[in-house]
Amino acid sequence: MQKKAYIWVLFAAMLWGTTGTAQTFLIGEAHPLTIGAARLAIGGFGLLLFVWLSGALRGAHIPWLWVGLSALCMALFQPFFFSAVQLTGVAIGTVVAIGSAPAFSGVLEALVMKRKAERVWVFSTILSITGCILLFANSGGYVVEPLGVLLGLLAGLAFAGYAMCSKNVLAKMDVVPAVAVIFSLSGLVLLPFLVFLDTGYLAEPRNLILVAYLGLAATSLAYLLFSSGLKTIPSSSAVTLSLAEPLTASILGVAVVGESLSGQSWAGVALLLGGIALLAFGKGSKT
Repeated sequence: MQKKAYIWVLFAAMLWGTTGTAQTFLIGEAHPLTIGAARLAIGGFGLLLFVWLSGALRGAHIPWLWVGLSALCMALFQPFFFSAVQLTGVAIGTVVAIGSAPAFSGVLEALVMKRKAERVWVFSTILSITGCILLFANSGGYVVEPLGVLLGLLAGLAFAGYAMCSKNVLAKMDVVPAVAVIFSLSGLVLLPFLVFLDTGYLAEPRNLILVAYLGLAATSLAYLLFSSGLKTIPSSSAVTLSLAEPLTASILGVAVVGESLSGQSWAGVALLLGGIALLAFGKGSKT
């Protein structure tokens, strides 16, 4: 049922939204690129070991072109996004990267899949992106760095590309082996970050537990849910629903970390919720 697919994607985005809060509990200095590389390695290789032992890969037809493109897009998203945030601040970096992804996804679907954008998706995406902008409008640390904005746009394009390419993988593979193969390859691409950047913080048991959570829950489980939904809904809709990630992160920041939101930011929360609800429940049960 299509509504169930939307709910899976929403749950995935909510799990992604816990990553920022989890990282605030890390002890010592942790380079964000090593966190991204470690979570992909743990999530991907852990899932690959499971499907290998369960025999789920035996006889599976793997569309290597789409798998490779999916893995490359996911691997590129990590350095693009974290570098954008580093150069231009969390607020602008997040809005540009996460906010641009739905638009890129709609364009890719139109150009590659020849799929016309639906009116509900257009309205919900406008509402959600506006809400995302308002949510971060009063955040500190504005630095309009052109290179940072460009990298944020590339991050949004990479995530939209991942959604479209992985949907083609899911047309020929089951969800679990597909996610396992894609994220294992992504982890391999990012392994150099773990080799050349400082990973000493992982010697701390609490840090290791937190990174394991990021890999197994916020990556493996989250992308299994995302992919389960992606099998039956358009990639553009799935990417728009992923805007629940910054929404979850902001609410957790208030509830757990003790941050505060302005009235304008709460208005952004309301618009984000409205856009997501419109997309998830405004199309009935049509597939």
